[in-house]
Amino acid sequence: MKVSALTAYVDQKNRWNAIFKGEQFEFQSAKGRQRIADALDADLSPENLTCDGELSRSQVQARYKTLRDAAVQLTALDPQVKMYEFYTGE
Repeated sequence: MKVSALTAYVDQKNRWNAIFKGEQFEFQSAKGRQRIADALDADLSPENLTCDGELSRSQVQARYKTLRDAAVQLTALDPQVKMYEFYTGE
């Protein structure tokens, strides 16, 4: 079974948050989905996406594709979420 980009993204974020005893991400509530959108938005910012210019073009493109796929899946799940680094057609 193929794991969706969104599920993989949330799982990875939750593993990091578990290490540092941070709050876990969840899909069940609108607030939880917006929190995921905010994290995706931060990760899609140019500085974070390129690791302040330290990544190669191919690494940036791979990261962007993964994050974009997760953002598309999240907006399909909840069209009400707001993301500013990802154009949703509004």
